[in-house]
Amino acid sequence: MLDEVERWLTRRSWSVSDRTLDELLAAKVRHGSRVSVVLPALDEQETVGEIVATIRRELMTRAVPLVDELVVIDSGSRDRTAAVAAAAGARVVHRDTILPRIPALPGKGEVLWRSLLVTSGDIVCFVDADLREFSADFVSGIVGPLLTEPGVQFVKGMYDRPLGEETGEGGRVTELVARPLLNLHWPLLAGFVQPLGGEYAARRSLLERLPFPVGYGVELGLLVDALHTVGLDALAQVDVGVRKHRHQDGRALGRMAAAIYRTAQLRLARGHLVRPRLTQFERGADGFEPLTHAVDTEERPPMESVVEYRSRRVA
Repeated sequence: MLDEVERWLTRRSWSVSDRTLDELLAAKVRHGSRVSVVLPALDEQETVGEIVATIRRELMTRAVPLVDELVVIDSGSRDRTAAVAAAAGARVVHRDTILPRIPALPGKGEVLWRSLLVTSGDIVCFVDADLREFSADFVSGIVGPLLTEPGVQFVKGMYDRPLGEETGEGGRVTELVARPLLNLHWPLLAGFVQPLGGEYAARRSLLERLPFPVGYGVELGLLVDALHTVGLDALAQVDVGVRKHRHQDGRALGRMAAAIYRTAQLRLARGHLVRPRLTQFERGADGFEPLTHAVDTEERPPMESVVEYRSRRVA
């Protein structure tokens, strides 16, 4: 098993510098590919505008653009996220206007799943909307193998994740929860540097066949299901440098960890959770007070099973 992972690391791990933008554009024209970039956003007015502006300036202004459409899916922001994104040049779609016959659930995975209905690219690239000091390498890097390697179907970004001034100390849920789970139960995925990272790209033909956990478990769920669907050699990762973003507090990380564990548990046993809730504690005036949160337990079916999606493809 370790030998197989090591061979995969040699064959399917690259750096963004391994492919020039001109090479990617030539491959895109040769294959007639279309690339969609999706930013799921909730109260990200401070960062979403710069991300959109950078992608448009560096990847959408050439005669043959690398990115054909850039869509921000707003999941109910209370700030100016939608206005800022639109002013920067993105097409903004509100989550609740997509597939309205199915009431929307809160969660990032819900937004990513619905985005397949309002994008058209045969390559879909997801980018978190809270990134700071954003580089277009995050998009060109992870799209690259999908344009130049016919056997690759799913590409994760890998990067250093600093926590404040501490290099490599970000990604706490990855190191404490996701990486142990993957190494123990899906050892073929042990070579992924950032299995929970929010920057990844895939062929639409794969994404539409996968179920989407509605919440924080979406990245782990898609990665595991992609492995079982297309095999390790169809998965890849690209080093795109350093990722800086807003960090969650400890309690939010606990809720994230619970959702990720639940996603793993479901894939291991397809069984029910004994208690799909997480109790955390916060000190109040009279001592520690329990706060109980529901753990995401919903998953959306593969998009190819949704009648509206099938109808759109026929049309």
